[in-house]
Amino acid sequence: MISQSSRHCTVELQALPSRIGQVRRIVSAQLRYWHLDPLIEEAALGVTELLTNVHRHAQPDKICTVEIELLRDHLTVSVHDHDPRMPTVRSADPFATNGRGLAMIAAVSESWGVRPEGDAGKTVWFTLPAKPSSAAAPARPAYGTKAAAAQPSGPCLRKRPALVRTDGRAAYPRTAARSPVAS
Repeated sequence: MISQSSRHCTVELQALPSRIGQVRRIVSAQLRYWHLDPLIEEAALGVTELLTNVHRHAQPDKICTVEIELLRDHLTVSVHDHDPRMPTVRSADPFATNGRGLAMIAAVSESWGVRPEGDAGKTVWFTLPAKPSSAAAPARPAYGTKAAAAQPSGPCLRKRPALVRTDGRAAYPRTAARSPVAS
């Protein structure tokens, strides 16, 4: 499911490598839509690291929810998964190819943390400072006008909701026009 309000975007997915790249592109596009281009690099890096952690470590499943929210002068990016185990920052061997994700998030973000959700899992989050001048909402036509109906509402909202299949690929409901005809 993909949902959005003017300053909030939520994407539910299965954290598979192919989906991680898609979510990174959705986050980047949403930040461009909110005129927060200077935050794209750090937000994309952070969401990639958090989703990679879900893919590598989360149990019993890889289903997670990514949220980005702009409040006042801070962008918060969070990932919720169903694994109640808390992540830890590790000291990675200098030649290791992994183990630095949370340390990188700590380095590029203003703050970060983990919120336990009991048996429902946990939420790992980080914040980035957003300058008030760059955080202005995009100009939109008045609600109820033809111009408002034609106005795109950002990359986070799709006309047809994406359904998550067990293999992680998007699945769309069949319409009667697409259904095979029984013989």
